[in-house]
Amino acid sequence: MIAIAPGTSRIAARARAVDALAARGIETAVLDARILVEEALGVTATDLALRGAEPVGREGAERLGSFLARRAAGEPVARIIGAWEFWGLPFGLSPETLVPRPDTETLVEAALGLRPDGPHRLADLGTGSGCILVALLTEWPSAFGVGLDRSPGALRTAQANAARNGVADRAAFVVGDWAASLAGPFDLVVTNPPYIASHVIAGLSGEVRDHDPRLALDGGPDGLDAYRTILAQVPPLLRPGGHLLVEIGYDQEAALRGLATVHGLGAEVRRDLAGHPRVVVMTAGSEF
Repeated sequence: MIAIAPGTSRIAARARAVDALAARGIETAVLDARILVEEALGVTATDLALRGAEPVGREGAERLGSFLARRAAGEPVARIIGAWEFWGLPFGLSPETLVPRPDTETLVEAALGLRPDGPHRLADLGTGSGCILVALLTEWPSAFGVGLDRSPGALRTAQANAARNGVADRAAFVVGDWAASLAGPFDLVVTNPPYIASHVIAGLSGEVRDHDPRLALDGGPDGLDAYRTILAQVPPLLRPGGHLLVEIGYDQEAALRGLATVHGLGAEVRRDLAGHPRVVVMTAGSEF
C-alpha cells in the first residue's frame, strides 16, 4: 500500500501519485497517476481543475493507495480500473480478455475501408472483450455480427460491452472453437488470434505475461496454430468477394501470405502507425 492521508487535497494526491510511480521507474507515471486518481476518487479532469483543493477523504485515500500499490507492482492500469478505451468507445475488461491495444484499430480501419455501411453479416473469431466487433457495428449501423470465443467469461464481457455501446440488438455471441460452430455465409470475418510463439511468452513484459490470459497469447510452437485452423475453416463460410481479416505479429507477413495462397485467398497487408505489418486482408475469389 502506498499511503495517502485522507486530508490530502486532490491535486496533492495526484502529485504524490506521480512521484510514487516515477520512483518505481514507470515511464507513464503522469498519465497513469491521472487515470488512477480520477477512477479512485470518482472525479473528472474538470473536477480536479475546479475543486482540486478538496480532500480525498478516507475511502478515496484507501482506494487510491491500493491502486497505486498495484500499479507499482506492475499491474496494468487497465486491469486495475477494469476498463479501457478502443476506437473511442468504452470497454469493460475481465481476466479472460485482453486489454484492447491501439495496434488493433488497424484491423477496424482496414475493414471499414473495404465497404460502406450495409446489411453486412460479420463474424469476430476469438472476440474477447468484443472490441473489434462492437467498433465495426457502431460504424456500420445496418450490419449484424456474431462474436465467438472459447471462454464463456469472455463472452459475458463482450455481451456487456455490446449493450454498453448500444449495439446489443445487432450482435450475437457463441461459445465455440474458432469457426467450427458457425454457418455462413459471411461478408466479413475478423480475428485477432493468439499469435505469440509459446517459447517467447516467458520473455514478454510482466504487464502482458502476468496479466493477460495465456489462452489469448499462445499461438503454439511457431505462433501460427490459430491461423492454420482459421484458414482451414473460414473460406467456405465467405460469400464470393467476402473478406477474412487477421491481425498478425510483426514477423508473420510471409507466413500468412503463404497460408492465404494455399487456401485460395488473395492477400494484402495493412501496416500500423509504426510501419509494421499488422493486418492481412484476405479475399475470397480473385478480387486482388
